[in-house]
Amino acid sequence: MALMIKGISLHYPNNLSKIEQENEGLACIQNLKFGSLNPSKGKGRKNLKVTNASKSSSRNQHTINGKKINGVHVEEYPYLGQRGNDNNVVVEKTEGSSNNSNYLLGNFVDNRFVYRQSFVIRSYEIGPDKTATMETIMNLLQETALNHVASSGVGGNGFGATREMNLRKLIWVVTRIQIQVEQYSSWGDVVEIDTWVDAAGKNGMRRDWIIRDSNTRNIITKATSTWVIMNRETRRLSKIPEQVKAEVQPFYTNRCAIPTDQTDSEKIEKLNDETAEIISSGLAPRWSDMDANQHVNNVKYIGWILESVPINVLEEYNLMSLTLEYRRECRLSNVLQSMTTMREIATAAASENDGISSDMECTHLIRMEEDRAEVVRARSIWQTKQ
Repeated sequence: MALMIKGISLHYPNNLSKIEQENEGLACIQNLKFGSLNPSKGKGRKNLKVTNASKSSSRNQHTINGKKINGVHVEEYPYLGQRGNDNNVVVEKTEGSSNNSNYLLGNFVDNRFVYRQSFVIRSYEIGPDKTATMETIMNLLQETALNHVASSGVGGNGFGATREMNLRKLIWVVTRIQIQVEQYSSWGDVVEIDTWVDAAGKNGMRRDWIIRDSNTRNIITKATSTWVIMNRETRRLSKIPEQVKAEVQPFYTNRCAIPTDQTDSEKIEKLNDETAEIISSGLAPRWSDMDANQHVNNVKYIGWILESVPINVLEEYNLMSLTLEYRRECRLSNVLQSMTTMREIATAAASENDGISSDMECTHLIRMEEDRAEVVRARSIWQTKQ
């Protein structure tokens, strides 16, 4: 396998796997393409040495010639025009070969039980207060999870499905997710996301995430979720086949992003026309809201939930915790209603200020407008902006 770039040789240590070499080599190519490296400067052939970031940096920060990227650290190689020594080899990629995992610029840590990927917060991922939105966080969690499956070697050609799942026309669907935010990132910040999986009962899988600020190394977000399997043609839930268990069980690790005593496991009350304070009707899915599993993507419901949250809450509070309970699919032809009710929560800050400051708890429901069938129940915690 060779990566031939005009004016550039990539040299890899032998302790990198084939997929890691491909991933990390293509990270170099993408940085060349977008100008992070310029092989035209200077004379002679540019030689680059690719090393595993987790071993080359005490802070585990991935860079190319001092610039941050995902998954690798690249240094100038100390000689020109040579093939390398016993510890380094030139990797070549034959023409016509292709692998989607080449472009997934994450890496495995903790004995390959944890998948790690870094992202820059883009200008189109922030809200009016110039920080990342809850939708942005959910999208990054989903992206990291999908790349975890694709990079693990068990991914098929489905949307996060394994090979055995593809053979049986099965897909993963999320039933519940909880996100706790300590701090929202700002435009241009780099965040590092870890994700891993474990069993959830006899017939489910739990996926957890933590998000760190790449600069401070502080954990700024935690999330946990439960997933089950559904037949993509009948749309009925299915038990996890033994063949699928054999694929995913080697990746299970017994750790929790959110401690058990902090997990939101309480029942989310069902709202109705009498208990809901605000009802927003006529919410119609768009074509761009659909995902590869032919239903509305789970992230899209957050925007609909916020449609029934008062504007003063959106302006004066930060959304610090969100629990979503998915109860049925939503398709392109459905029209929805968003419902919300609110109550104040007493806090230590409120007591010290004679009740002036308090958090807000909201209960939400997304339902079909026609037959009132439940789609998503949700609970959110809002904290007064400082």
